Amino acid sequence: MTNGHLDLVRRSAALFDDVVVAILSNTEKSPFFSVEERVEMLQNVVKSMPNVSVSTFGGLLVEYAEQIGASVLVRGIRAVSDYEYELQMALMNRRLSSKVETVFLMPAEAYSYLSSRLVKEISALGGSVHGLVPTIVERRLRRRYGRQP
Repeated sequence: MTNGHLDLVRRSAALFDDVVVAILSNTEKSPFFSVEERVEMLQNVVKSMPNVSVSTFGGLLVEYAEQIGASVLVRGIRAVSDYEYELQMALMNRRLSSKVETVFLMPAEAYSYLSSRLVKEISALGGSVHGLVPTIVERRLRRRYGRQP
């Protein structure tokens, strides 16, 4: 989770009564942090937001949304390149379920360039990610790369 993601969660929490941050559990991929680690970090980061919870799912997001009674998917768009992909996903999700709508939010300007891929690259090369990710994520990245203070 980057501070760009956190910005979107905070703004979503102001717009909606309940926000579920859903983490895909995909056995086909090997993410940098395990699903369990990501859940733990996210729960720590959102604990001060009473209407935000963290969960995991497998399969299609739109089906998971229906299963938990969600009617809106919030997706972040940083640039035109994100828009093309996200539009395609939103239209496919609409085809799969007319009960779930997609809402796009743009991040704050300070995070418009930020991606988890860039954060991983900077951290792997020994650079500072301070201010780009929540403190708990920054600590975990340093620990993972053997640079724990």
